[in-house]
Amino acid sequence: MVDRKLNLLDLDDRSRIIFKKIVEEYLNTGSPIGSRTISQMDQFDLSAASIRNVMHDLESLELIYSPHISSGRIPTEGGLRLFIDAMLEIGSLTDVDQAAIKQQAMANNMSIEDALAKASEMLSGLTNYTGVVSVNKDAKYIKHIEFVLLDKTKVLVILVDEDGNVENRIIDNSEGLTASSLAVAGNYLNHHMRGFTLNEAIKRIEVDLSEKKNELDRETATLLTQGLATWTSSNYKKEDKILIVKGVSNLISNIEANEDLDRIKHLFQDLEDKKEIIQLLGMAEKAEGVRIFIGSENKLFSLSGSSMVVAPYQNEKKQVIGVLGVIGPTRMNYGRIIPMVNYTAELMKKILG
Repeated sequence: MVDRKLNLLDLDDRSRIIFKKIVEEYLNTGSPIGSRTISQMDQFDLSAASIRNVMHDLESLELIYSPHISSGRIPTEGGLRLFIDAMLEIGSLTDVDQAAIKQQAMANNMSIEDALAKASEMLSGLTNYTGVVSVNKDAKYIKHIEFVLLDKTKVLVILVDEDGNVENRIIDNSEGLTASSLAVAGNYLNHHMRGFTLNEAIKRIEVDLSEKKNELDRETATLLTQGLATWTSSNYKKEDKILIVKGVSNLISNIEANEDLDRIKHLFQDLEDKKEIIQLLGMAEKAEGVRIFIGSENKLFSLSGSSMVVAPYQNEKKQVIGVLGVIGPTRMNYGRIIPMVNYTAELMKKILG
């Protein structure tokens, strides 16, 4: 593994130019490139022997290697990381790509999950890779909450989010509240929760209760906090996420050798399990802008030799609520993919707003 402290200043001008050409050739064609081929290029006024010496130095730094005996060289994962961090020229998103993303993403009357599924499908289609999108479950806005008296000891709590999804919980009616008291609690919550996520609403209500600004009696307030606790302790935990994956079959279409198929199967299993990919996307939530995971830098891709380019996206309140991006081979067009992922993340803020 290349020394992580290695940077571009450790290479002289000649080494940088040759290293850059080797990586660009690999990203463009997937093929190794040899010293003789490089020497015949217009921008190189060097003999094949001189280029071989430079390539030997780059290989000793573990930036490039030979995949086969007597073949040319391709970058190692460490070399690819150095190139992306220090040498990659990121292009601007073309007008055609921007128009395609906007046209597919800006549909009307879509729920949050529909919009996210569309974003994942769109990224997969435009890149021919696998699109991934995650979102915190508590990012959904509350539309309605209701308390229904089942009997003297049980109350049904009904929560409806903005997408029309309904969840029910049964709680104890230890205070012996009547149907009219439950109606007061429901009206109070609907007034304070509408237009907010569950976590936002809970914080507002907690402040209101602590400052005694509410119009509820003690028994009703107790029921109210107990009812909300049924969600914060279960399905709507902050770490609970929805994962949407589109275009998984592209992982197979992008493999370049039959022996790679077994490695891709491991990634299929991890995507099916979802746990590992959700944890990885959770790490990306803390990043500012696009983040890139290359091959064995993360155990999720150590066997498949894949890379992931992702970016966090926000709601209209500038709160990070999820991550979106693509999974593909390490040999992908990062210069095009990075601005595409970043633009889609910015666009999601407008859509969710």
